[in-house]
Amino acid sequence: MSLRRLLPPALLAIAACAPVPRDLPDRREAAPSQLPAMKVFAAPRVSRPARSNRDIAQDFLDLTFQLESGRTLPVFTRFEGPVSLRVTGAIPTSLEQDLTRLLGRIRTEARIDIARVPANRPANITIQTISRRDLQRTVPEAACFVVPRVGSWDEFRANRRNGVTDWTTLETRERLSIFIPGDVPPQELRDCLHEELAQALGPLNDLYRLTDSVFNDDNFHTVLTGFDMLVLRATYAPELRSGMTRDQVAARLPAILSRLNPAGDRRRSADRGATNRAWIDEIERALGPRTSQQARRDAAKRAVAIARASGWRDNRLAFSLFALGRLSLGVEPELALGSFLQAAGIYGADPATQVHEAHIAMQLAAFALSAGEAEQALAIVDANTDAVMAAENAALLATLLLVKAEALELLGRDTEAQRLRLEGLGWARYGFGSDAEVLQREAEISAISPRARKETAS
Repeated sequence: MSLRRLLPPALLAIAACAPVPRDLPDRREAAPSQLPAMKVFAAPRVSRPARSNRDIAQDFLDLTFQLESGRTLPVFTRFEGPVSLRVTGAIPTSLEQDLTRLLGRIRTEARIDIARVPANRPANITIQTISRRDLQRTVPEAACFVVPRVGSWDEFRANRRNGVTDWTTLETRERLSIFIPGDVPPQELRDCLHEELAQALGPLNDLYRLTDSVFNDDNFHTVLTGFDMLVLRATYAPELRSGMTRDQVAARLPAILSRLNPAGDRRRSADRGATNRAWIDEIERALGPRTSQQARRDAAKRAVAIARASGWRDNRLAFSLFALGRLSLGVEPELALGSFLQAAGIYGADPATQVHEAHIAMQLAAFALSAGEAEQALAIVDANTDAVMAAENAALLATLLLVKAEALELLGRDTEAQRLRLEGLGWARYGFGSDAEVLQREAEISAISPRARKETAS
């Protein structure tokens, strides 16, 4: 079973930096109907993988022959033949649009023969929307997930404990279901569509070492990347078929990747080393909702220590520091800032982790704004906006733009600030969903500005 973690990095802890003023300025008391129209992303900006085919082959095998739990999958499985897909349940407008766009990308980039059919027809893949409450009541650790051999939520609930939905017993893929909450922000719906449909078609595992993939529980990438599309295209290469062993697939992968990604043959391998289970366990404790903030913070500190002891200087150490920084906001601000700065240094040294660096940048821009360093906040936002646009992260983009608008106000550039605020609110409607959530996020960002604190004090 593929589970998305419940801690999206884009959802900042800015509120921990300062209290929200009780009496907000008039411009923040606008009725929801006065919010600008929702903004959506246009054509995707997809980059080809920039790693060696040797490394990609190892990634493919580790993604394909293991579950996130660590259990081994005995054979390779995929759909054999054209794939049909249907959507049942309440269908939000944004889901229709994002699914159409995603299916087009899968057909064009991964070359998979997949087509949507009416909801009342049988299909290989069923996407069913249910309420977030019902989903998490049944599977508390999941934001959305995919399971084999069932065609509905009722069928899943009836068979979830009897082995029917056990991926390790599968020999080929014929029928499965994706369950996603229909009452969440458009961006969260889209993110679920991308990861779960990718896992329905291809790999079932996630790897923390990956920097360019949605198949990573750090959730920095939330729409399918060039690497992901290459993996899906290789999954449906004619040289492979369901039932093959790991060794059989490994023997065919070099030729497949040479054909699909010839540039990868010319790149040097960079062995990242295995990710030990002890570090994963501590990261999961740090990100998990079932323990106290202090226990989560302690787990993040242990994750940092394990990463350093393992000799890692890559995204895994940076992610440990990022988690520690987030969990230290409002409690140990100096530790939070130091952790963010160290993580930013690691992410900034790798061109493949620009969007990761942008998540850190958002926190650093908030610190700068809170300190009244408006010019510094502007510089941080401007240096990271393009990477966020390329990653199609509307929640993070909205946050950066709203921070920038506050910084512009501090500099007396009110006209620019108002224009940028409206743009940020348009992205926030896609990223955060309801008008109330959008206005609350705007209020939280306003609260960290020295101007807001001064107005509250007066």
